[in-house]
Amino acid sequence: MGRGGKLRVYLVIGQVAWRWTNASINNSSRSIIQYTSIIQQVNLPKAIFPMTRVISQLINFVFGLVVVGSFLLLFSIPLHWEIVYLPFVIIVQLFFLLAISLLVAYISVFIRDIGNILGHILRIWFYASPVIWEGSRLPDQYYWIEAFNPMSYILNGYRDVLMYGNTPNIKILMIIGIVSMCMISGLIYYYNRNEHKIIKAL
Repeated sequence: MGRGGKLRVYLVIGQVAWRWTNASINNSSRSIIQYTSIIQQVNLPKAIFPMTRVISQLINFVFGLVVVGSFLLLFSIPLHWEIVYLPFVIIVQLFFLLAISLLVAYISVFIRDIGNILGHILRIWFYASPVIWEGSRLPDQYYWIEAFNPMSYILNGYRDVLMYGNTPNIKILMIIGIVSMCMISGLIYYYNRNEHKIIKAL
């Protein structure tokens, strides 16, 4: 990238945002199975378990933003008024992770080996996302890798508001957020309709 300190900030932002994604999905995949004994004894909404994993990782992400702030100060990268969009990007990622985690947690109840496959899927997703590489430098024939990857828009959103002083891609981020909210609503409904199947599978 040839940008000195900006390269380090670019990488730190990508790693902090990806850590939240990776930890949330990995932990959610085991969230229901891990509490089998409690679920069989207490009548609790099963969707709570993966959702709490995502929210708990959000707290770690906030501490990660402190690290990002330290790097911004260290390399004299000023903040711009576009920082006001930061909560919006965070909320979009939160909804996105809640939707993915609910889906993965449900599948994991019935396909126990999904946890072994998930690590490989997340590793491929990591390298297919602009966490440690810059999307704008992709050759034209590989543009689709970034264009169809929701994490690309989320990562670029963080960098726009924290590094470059640009307005994030509001339209695409809103689409990701709305689709995620629809998935969350549908999955919670599906959880409630199929609680007996979950208990039986456990």
